[in-house]
Amino acid sequence: MSLEKILAISGKPGLYKLITQTRSGFVAESLIDKKRLSVRIQQNVSLLSEIAIYTLTEEVPLRQVFENIKQKEKGARTSVNTKDSKDKLEEYFFDVLPDYDEDRVYASDIKKVIQWYNLLHEHDMLDDLTTEPETTKVSEEEE
Repeated sequence: MSLEKILAISGKPGLYKLITQTRSGFVAESLIDKKRLSVRIQQNVSLLSEIAIYTLTEEVPLRQVFENIKQKEKGARTSVNTKDSKDKLEEYFFDVLPDYDEDRVYASDIKKVIQWYNLLHEHDMLDDLTTEPETTKVSEEEE
């Protein structure tokens, strides 16, 4: 499953898989406990495929950050824990994304990225990271 179907819902822990749309929103299933919930359109929801991390020069898609972590860890879980010190988390993230903007990327953001990576790793959802949507590849070749 690609990151286009994985959601982060504000105020809810973990990640959710998009199941179906309804008239007033959609139904999502938690990756943590498999419970389904109805999400209204008014709730703050982010697709993982739309999230990016600030660097000093540009915004790097979360997909690329996950790919960098996967390469660093050789496909395994992260070597740091979300409960590690702020300095240790920042040092780890600096290894993953050397030019990330330390003024705009907080320790809480790093914790979320690590938590999300480990959750996706548990559910074997990291294999789709290198494949981008076909429309992007076609448009780049045309230019």
